[in-house]
Amino acid sequence: MPARQPFTALCQAAARPRLAGRADLHLHTTHSDGTYTPQQVIELARRSGLAAIALTDHDTCAGVPAARAAAGTDLEVIAGVEISTEHLGHELHLLAYFVRTDDGPLTAALATIRAHRVERYHEMVRRLRAGGVVLDDEGPQAGPVPDTLGRRHLAEWLVRSGQVATVREAFARYLKDGSPAAAPKRRLPVAEALALVRGAGGVSSWAHPPAAASLEQFAALRNLGLNAVEVEYPEHRGARTRQLRDFATKLGLAVSGGSDCHGPGPRAVGSTTISGEELERLRRLA
Repeated sequence: MPARQPFTALCQAAARPRLAGRADLHLHTTHSDGTYTPQQVIELARRSGLAAIALTDHDTCAGVPAARAAAGTDLEVIAGVEISTEHLGHELHLLAYFVRTDDGPLTAALATIRAHRVERYHEMVRRLRAGGVVLDDEGPQAGPVPDTLGRRHLAEWLVRSGQVATVREAFARYLKDGSPAAAPKRRLPVAEALALVRGAGGVSSWAHPPAAASLEQFAALRNLGLNAVEVEYPEHRGARTRQLRDFATKLGLAVSGGSDCHGPGPRAVGSTTISGEELERLRRLA
């Protein structure tokens, strides 16, 4: 029996996807609030020399089939989603990886969130117009309406209507949390979202945890079923990255990471990544 073990290990290694390179596990497309199509994300990932990516559009997995068709066999596309959740009265973005995109309960929950997003969007338009803001009749964006509407689309509409010069100004003047036009968002309780991800065969990670997030908060979420923490992130400084890695080690959590690319700019596809070994650990948890 011992003589056969090396051969077994070799077969198992050969059966795994290519993992030697880097992976960007936080990417958005035109299916939510990104400006790149799934096909464009794939092309940029190739140029960056990535081995794997995860599409993590807000509350939808709709871009995954097109990305996989464009990627072929030389780039792994992981089915992911960034779910709008709530924990202890605060918004928490939950990244899910390796989910079955046809899972009934997860698909239904995401559809409900998206429907509430549409209602929220139109309520914010009503509030802006009631406050005297003039919006043209073009609609939320110049192209097709995305699967998931959000404040960023409204900010872009404000720019096109000439009310503000930039998306940043739109948020600062009209759309930031607490402003008269910012309607509340429907969010899933985090425990429910974690159970849905597990039921869909996936792995969960806390996206860009805030600076105030403590070891105790991570422990509480781990006890609810959290698998990983987003350690590698463009806005994390070295000390914060090291602290998050320390938290993950102490609690037995895996690590994830990615650029959170929404389009052209400093958060480019492949600019923030994790290693193949770190991706493999996430895969084993799925």
